[in-house]
Amino acid sequence: MIPEITLDMVRVTEAAALLSSVYLGRGDKEIVDQRAVDAMRGILDLLDMRGTVVIGEGEKDHAPMLAAGEHVGKWGEEDPEVLIAVDPVDGTRLVANGRPNALSVIAATERGKIAPLPTYYVDKLAVGEELAGSLDINASPRENLKIAAAILGVKVSELTVTVLERERNYPLVEAIRNVGARIKLINDGDIAAAIATALPDGGTEIYMGIGGSPEAVLAAAALQCLGGEIQVKCWPRDSAEIEKTEKSNFKINNVYWTQDLIKGEEVIFSATGITDGSFLKGVRFTHSKAITDSIAMRSSTRTVRRITAYHEIAYKTITTKTGGEVYIFNSLMGKRI
Repeated sequence: MIPEITLDMVRVTEAAALLSSVYLGRGDKEIVDQRAVDAMRGILDLLDMRGTVVIGEGEKDHAPMLAAGEHVGKWGEEDPEVLIAVDPVDGTRLVANGRPNALSVIAATERGKIAPLPTYYVDKLAVGEELAGSLDINASPRENLKIAAAILGVKVSELTVTVLERERNYPLVEAIRNVGARIKLINDGDIAAAIATALPDGGTEIYMGIGGSPEAVLAAAALQCLGGEIQVKCWPRDSAEIEKTEKSNFKINNVYWTQDLIKGEEVIFSATGITDGSFLKGVRFTHSKAITDSIAMRSSTRTVRRITAYHEIAYKTITTKTGGEVYIFNSLMGKRI
Protein backbone atom coordinates (compact mmCIF):
# COMPACT_ATOMS: atom_id res chain seq x y z
CA MET A 1 0.00 0.00 0.00
CA ILE A 2 1.06 3.59 -0.60
CA PRO A 3 1.75 4.50 3.08
CA GLU A 4 4.68 2.11 2.92
CA ILE A 5 6.40 4.33 0.36
CA THR A 6 5.93 7.63 2.21
CA LEU A 7 9.51 7.75 3.44
CA ASP A 8 10.75 6.48 0.08
CA MET A 9 9.25 9.63 -1.45
CA VAL A 10 11.48 11.63 0.89
CA ARG A 11 14.48 9.81 -0.56
CA VAL A 12 13.31 10.98 -4.00
CA THR A 13 13.11 14.67 -3.09
CA GLU A 14 16.31 14.48 -1.02
CA ALA A 15 18.23 13.14 -4.03
CA ALA A 16 16.92 15.87 -6.32
CA ALA A 17 17.68 18.57 -3.76
CA LEU A 18 21.21 17.30 -3.09
CA LEU A 19 22.33 17.14 -6.70
CA SER A 20 20.71 20.41 -7.75
CA SER A 21 22.04 22.31 -4.71
CA VAL A 22 25.61 21.75 -5.88
CA TYR A 23 24.89 24.40 -8.54
CA LEU A 24 23.58 27.02 -6.10
CA GLY A 25 24.26 30.54 -7.32
CA ARG A 26 26.11 29.51 -10.48
CA GLY A 27 23.56 31.18 -12.74
CA ASP A 28 22.68 28.08 -14.78
CA LYS A 29 19.06 27.10 -14.17
CA GLU A 30 19.15 24.45 -16.89
CA ILE A 31 21.77 22.33 -15.11
CA VAL A 32 19.95 22.82 -11.80
CA ASP A 33 16.82 21.30 -13.33
CA GLN A 34 18.72 18.64 -15.26
CA ARG A 35 20.50 17.28 -12.19
CA ALA A 36 17.32 17.27 -10.13
CA VAL A 37 15.34 15.44 -12.82
CA ASP A 38 18.08 12.86 -13.32
CA ALA A 39 18.31 12.15 -9.58
CA MET A 40 14.55 12.03 -9.03
CA ARG A 41 14.02 9.73 -12.01
CA GLY A 42 16.78 7.38 -10.87
CA ILE A 43 15.46 6.99 -7.32
CA LEU A 44 11.85 6.55 -8.46
CA ASP A 45 12.87 3.49 -10.46
CA LEU A 46 14.13 1.83 -7.26
CA LEU A 47 10.69 1.94 -5.60
CA ASP A 48 8.27 -0.99 -5.37
CA MET A 49 5.40 0.56 -7.28
CA ARG A 50 3.80 0.82 -10.68
CA GLY A 51 4.02 4.56 -11.01
CA THR A 52 2.69 6.76 -13.78
CA VAL A 53 3.67 10.41 -14.06
CA VAL A 54 0.56 12.52 -14.61
CA ILE A 55 2.15 15.92 -14.05
CA GLY A 56 5.85 16.18 -14.75
CA GLU A 57 8.36 18.31 -16.57
CA GLY A 58 6.73 17.91 -19.98
CA GLU A 59 6.21 20.85 -22.31
CA LYS A 60 6.83 23.40 -19.59
CA ASP A 61 10.50 22.52 -19.19
CA HIS A 62 11.21 20.59 -22.39
CA ALA A 63 12.71 17.81 -20.27
CA PRO A 64 13.52 14.35 -21.65
CA MET A 65 12.49 12.62 -18.41
CA LEU A 66 9.54 12.68 -16.01
CA ALA A 67 7.15 13.63 -18.79
CA ALA A 68 3.41 13.01 -18.48
CA GLY A 69 2.57 9.36 -19.12
CA GLU A 70 6.03 8.05 -18.26
CA HIS A 71 6.23 4.89 -16.14
CA VAL A 72 8.44 4.89 -13.04
CA GLY A 73 9.12 2.31 -10.35
CA LYS A 74 9.88 -1.41 -10.55
CA TRP A 75 6.44 -2.37 -11.88
CA GLY A 76 6.36 -5.69 -10.05
CA GLU A 77 3.19 -7.76 -10.25
CA GLU A 78 2.19 -7.07 -6.63
CA ASP A 79 3.30 -3.43 -6.61
CA PRO A 80 0.61 -0.77 -6.01
CA GLU A 81 -0.48 1.45 -8.89
CA VAL A 82 0.45 5.01 -8.06
CA LEU A 83 -0.22 8.29 -9.88
CA ILE A 84 2.51 10.89 -9.48
CA ALA A 85 2.97 14.65 -9.85
CA VAL A 86 6.47 16.08 -9.61
CA ASP A 87 8.40 19.30 -9.66
CA PRO A 88 12.08 18.36 -9.28
CA VAL A 89 12.88 22.03 -8.61
CA ASP A 90 10.17 24.52 -7.82
CA GLY A 91 12.26 27.63 -8.36
CA THR A 92 15.13 26.77 -10.73
CA ARG A 93 15.95 30.48 -11.02
CA LEU A 94 16.00 30.71 -7.24
CA VAL A 95 18.67 28.02 -7.02
CA ALA A 96 20.65 29.38 -9.97
CA ASN A 97 20.70 32.83 -8.39
CA GLY A 98 21.17 31.70 -4.79
CA ARG A 99 17.79 32.93 -3.58
CA PRO A 100 15.42 31.44 -0.97
CA ASN A 101 12.31 29.24 -1.18
CA ALA A 102 13.37 26.61 -3.73
CA LEU A 103 12.00 23.10 -3.14
CA SER A 104 12.08 19.65 -4.65
CA VAL A 105 8.51 18.31 -4.57
CA ILE A 106 6.58 15.12 -5.27
CA ALA A 107 2.96 14.08 -4.70
CA ALA A 108 1.41 10.66 -5.18
CA THR A 109 -1.98 9.01 -4.85
CA GLU A 110 -3.24 5.44 -4.99
CA ARG A 111 -6.63 4.57 -6.51
CA GLY A 112 -7.35 8.23 -7.11
CA LYS A 113 -6.81 10.93 -9.68
CA ILE A 114 -4.52 13.82 -10.49
CA ALA A 115 -5.89 16.55 -12.74
CA PRO A 116 -3.63 17.75 -15.56
CA LEU A 117 -5.05 21.25 -15.95
CA PRO A 118 -5.35 22.39 -19.60
CA THR A 119 -3.86 25.87 -19.17
CA TYR A 120 -0.26 26.82 -18.41
CA TYR A 121 -1.46 29.18 -15.66
CA VAL A 122 -4.37 29.25 -13.23
CA ASP A 123 -5.76 31.89 -10.90
CA LYS A 124 -5.27 30.64 -7.32
CA LEU A 125 -6.57 31.24 -3.82
CA ALA A 126 -4.98 29.15 -1.06
CA VAL A 127 -5.65 29.24 2.68
CA GLY A 128 -5.04 27.19 5.81
CA GLU A 129 -7.50 25.19 7.86
CA GLU A 130 -9.03 28.14 9.74
CA LEU A 131 -10.12 29.83 6.53
CA ALA A 132 -10.94 26.73 4.48
CA GLY A 133 -14.49 26.88 3.11
CA SER A 134 -14.93 30.56 3.91
CA LEU A 135 -13.40 32.50 1.02
CA ASP A 136 -14.39 32.59 -2.64
CA ILE A 137 -12.00 33.09 -5.56
CA ASN A 138 -14.84 34.82 -7.45
CA ALA A 139 -15.24 37.44 -4.71
CA SER A 140 -13.21 40.65 -4.67
CA PRO A 141 -10.02 40.86 -2.57
CA ARG A 142 -11.83 43.36 -0.35
CA GLU A 143 -14.64 40.89 0.41
CA ASN A 144 -12.27 37.98 1.03
CA LEU A 145 -9.93 39.95 3.25
CA LYS A 146 -12.76 41.31 5.39
CA ILE A 147 -14.16 37.80 5.86
CA ALA A 148 -10.69 36.42 6.68
CA ALA A 149 -10.04 39.14 9.24
CA ALA A 150 -13.40 38.53 10.94
CA ILE A 151 -12.82 34.76 11.14
CA LEU A 152 -9.28 35.13 12.48
CA GLY A 153 -10.26 37.92 14.87
CA VAL A 154 -7.73 40.43 13.54
CA LYS A 155 -7.76 43.69 11.61
CA VAL A 156 -7.39 43.54 7.83
CA SER A 157 -4.13 45.45 8.25
CA GLU A 158 -2.75 42.51 10.25
CA LEU A 159 -3.32 40.00 7.44
CA THR A 160 -0.45 39.02 5.15
CA VAL A 161 -1.23 38.05 1.57
CA THR A 162 1.44 36.41 -0.58
CA VAL A 163 1.46 37.14 -4.31
CA LEU A 164 3.76 36.03 -7.11
CA GLU A 165 5.43 39.18 -8.46
CA ARG A 166 4.41 39.22 -12.10
CA GLU A 167 2.89 41.95 -14.26
CA ARG A 168 -0.30 39.90 -14.61
CA ASN A 169 -0.77 40.15 -10.82
CA TYR A 170 -0.23 43.92 -10.49
CA PRO A 171 -3.97 44.76 -10.50
CA LEU A 172 -4.43 42.26 -7.67
CA VAL A 173 -1.57 43.82 -5.70
CA GLU A 174 -3.17 47.25 -6.03
CA ALA A 175 -6.55 45.88 -4.91
CA ILE A 176 -4.97 44.33 -1.81
CA ARG A 177 -3.13 47.56 -1.01
CA ASN A 178 -6.35 49.52 -1.29
CA VAL A 179 -7.88 47.32 1.41
CA GLY A 180 -4.86 47.85 3.66
CA ALA A 181 -3.53 44.30 4.08
CA ARG A 182 0.17 43.47 4.20
CA ILE A 183 1.67 41.97 1.03
CA LYS A 184 4.57 39.55 0.63
CA LEU A 185 5.79 39.49 -2.98
CA ILE A 186 7.73 36.45 -4.15
CA ASN A 187 9.82 36.02 -7.31
CA ASP A 188 9.25 32.26 -7.67
CA GLY A 189 8.40 29.24 -5.52
CA ASP A 190 4.65 29.50 -5.19
CA ILE A 191 4.23 25.91 -3.97
CA ALA A 192 5.98 26.90 -0.75
CA ALA A 193 3.94 30.10 -0.56
CA ALA A 194 0.62 28.28 -0.86
CA ILE A 195 1.63 25.66 1.73
CA ALA A 196 2.81 28.37 4.12
CA THR A 197 -0.81 29.51 4.57
CA ALA A 198 -1.56 26.24 6.37
CA LEU A 199 1.45 26.31 8.70
CA PRO A 200 1.32 28.04 12.09
CA ASP A 201 4.64 29.77 11.48
CA GLY A 202 4.19 30.22 7.72
CA GLY A 203 4.10 34.01 7.90
CA THR A 204 1.07 34.40 5.61
CA GLU A 205 -2.65 33.78 5.85
CA ILE A 206 -3.64 33.85 2.17
CA TYR A 207 -2.00 33.14 -1.16
CA MET A 208 -3.58 34.80 -4.19
CA GLY A 209 -2.83 35.37 -7.86
CA ILE A 210 -2.02 33.78 -11.19
CA GLY A 211 0.72 31.16 -11.25
CA GLY A 212 1.69 27.80 -12.72
CA SER A 213 -0.87 25.01 -13.04
CA PRO A 214 1.41 22.09 -12.02
CA GLU A 215 2.37 24.01 -8.89
CA ALA A 216 -1.33 24.37 -8.02
CA VAL A 217 -1.82 20.59 -8.09
CA LEU A 218 1.26 19.94 -5.96
CA ALA A 219 0.17 22.57 -3.46
CA ALA A 220 -3.29 20.94 -3.39
CA ALA A 221 -1.70 17.65 -2.29
CA ALA A 222 0.04 19.31 0.65
CA LEU A 223 -2.97 21.41 1.64
CA GLN A 224 -5.18 18.30 1.62
CA CYS A 225 -2.79 16.75 4.14
CA LEU A 226 -2.79 19.93 6.26
CA GLY A 227 -6.53 20.61 6.23
CA GLY A 228 -6.10 23.70 4.06
CA GLU A 229 -7.71 24.52 0.76
CA ILE A 230 -6.90 25.78 -2.71
CA GLN A 231 -9.31 27.09 -5.34
CA VAL A 232 -8.26 27.61 -8.95
CA LYS A 233 -9.69 28.88 -12.23
CA CYS A 234 -8.14 28.26 -15.63
CA TRP A 235 -6.34 31.32 -16.98
CA PRO A 236 -5.75 30.81 -20.72
CA ARG A 237 -2.95 32.87 -22.27
CA ASP A 238 -4.24 32.82 -25.82
CA SER A 239 -6.87 31.45 -28.22
CA ALA A 240 -5.05 28.11 -28.46
CA GLU A 241 -5.41 27.56 -24.72
CA ILE A 242 -9.03 28.66 -24.83
CA GLU A 243 -9.67 26.04 -27.49
CA LYS A 244 -7.71 23.41 -25.55
CA THR A 245 -9.73 24.13 -22.42
CA GLU A 246 -13.04 23.93 -24.28
CA LYS A 247 -12.07 20.49 -25.61
CA SER A 248 -11.08 19.25 -22.14
CA ASN A 249 -13.16 18.30 -19.12
CA PHE A 250 -12.49 21.74 -17.64
CA LYS A 251 -14.38 24.99 -18.12
CA ILE A 252 -12.80 28.43 -18.17
CA ASN A 253 -15.20 30.04 -15.68
CA ASN A 254 -15.53 27.07 -13.29
CA VAL A 255 -13.86 26.95 -9.90
CA TYR A 256 -11.88 23.81 -9.08
CA TRP A 257 -11.14 22.88 -5.49
CA THR A 258 -8.49 20.90 -3.68
CA GLN A 259 -9.95 17.45 -4.33
CA ASP A 260 -10.76 18.30 -7.93
CA LEU A 261 -7.01 18.59 -8.46
CA ILE A 262 -5.80 15.52 -6.56
CA LYS A 263 -7.58 12.88 -4.52
CA GLY A 264 -7.48 9.20 -3.60
CA GLU A 265 -7.63 6.74 -0.74
CA GLU A 266 -4.29 8.20 0.28
CA VAL A 267 -2.45 11.29 -0.90
CA ILE A 268 1.26 11.54 -0.14
CA PHE A 269 3.31 14.73 -0.32
CA SER A 270 7.04 15.16 0.16
CA ALA A 271 9.29 18.18 -0.22
CA THR A 272 12.96 18.85 0.50
CA GLY A 273 14.38 22.34 0.79
CA ILE A 274 17.07 23.26 -1.73
CA THR A 275 17.51 26.83 -0.52
CA ASP A 276 16.32 28.23 2.82
CA GLY A 277 12.61 28.98 2.78
CA SER A 278 9.53 29.77 4.80
CA PHE A 279 9.17 26.27 6.24
CA LEU A 280 12.19 24.21 5.16
CA LYS A 281 15.91 24.89 5.37
CA GLY A 282 17.99 24.44 2.27
CA VAL A 283 20.79 21.93 1.74
CA ARG A 284 23.79 22.76 3.92
CA PHE A 285 27.31 21.44 3.34
CA THR A 286 29.93 21.02 6.05
CA HIS A 287 33.46 19.72 5.44
CA SER A 288 32.18 16.13 5.65
CA LYS A 289 28.37 16.14 5.54
CA ALA A 290 25.40 17.38 3.54
CA ILE A 291 22.35 18.18 5.65
CA THR A 292 18.83 18.11 4.20
CA ASP A 293 15.53 19.28 5.66
CA SER A 294 12.37 17.56 4.39
CA ILE A 295 8.68 17.25 5.12
CA ALA A 296 6.43 14.25 4.43
CA MET A 297 2.64 14.21 4.76
CA ARG A 298 -0.28 11.77 4.48
CA SER A 299 -3.85 12.86 3.87
CA SER A 300 -5.65 10.00 5.65
CA THR A 301 -4.08 10.70 9.03
CA ARG A 302 -2.88 14.27 8.40
CA THR A 303 0.44 13.12 9.76
CA VAL A 304 3.25 15.58 9.06
CA ARG A 305 6.81 14.38 9.50
CA ARG A 306 9.79 16.71 9.49
CA ILE A 307 13.01 14.90 8.64
CA THR A 308 16.54 16.21 9.03
CA ALA A 309 19.06 13.91 7.36
CA TYR A 310 22.85 13.93 7.60
CA HIS A 311 24.55 12.52 4.51
CA GLU A 312 28.23 11.57 4.72
CA ILE A 313 29.63 13.24 1.61
CA ALA A 314 32.47 10.81 0.98
CA TYR A 315 30.10 7.82 1.00
CA LYS A 316 26.78 9.25 -0.20
CA THR A 317 25.70 7.94 -3.59
CA ILE A 318 22.62 8.84 -5.58
CA THR A 319 21.25 6.59 -8.30
CA THR A 320 20.62 8.71 -11.38
CA LYS A 321 18.76 7.66 -14.49
CA THR A 322 21.52 8.50 -16.95
CA GLY A 323 24.70 7.85 -14.98
CA GLY A 324 23.86 5.15 -12.46
CA GLU A 325 25.28 5.65 -8.96
CA VAL A 326 27.18 8.90 -8.50
CA TYR A 327 29.03 10.25 -5.49
CA ILE A 328 28.07 13.64 -4.10
CA PHE A 329 31.78 14.16 -3.40
CA ASN A 330 32.61 13.94 -7.10
CA SER A 331 29.95 16.48 -7.92
CA LEU A 332 31.18 18.90 -5.28
CA MET A 333 34.72 18.59 -6.60
CA GLY A 334 33.54 19.63 -10.06
CA LYS A 335 34.02 16.24 -11.68
CA ARG A 336 31.78 15.12 -14.49
CA ILE A 337 28.87 13.04 -13.17
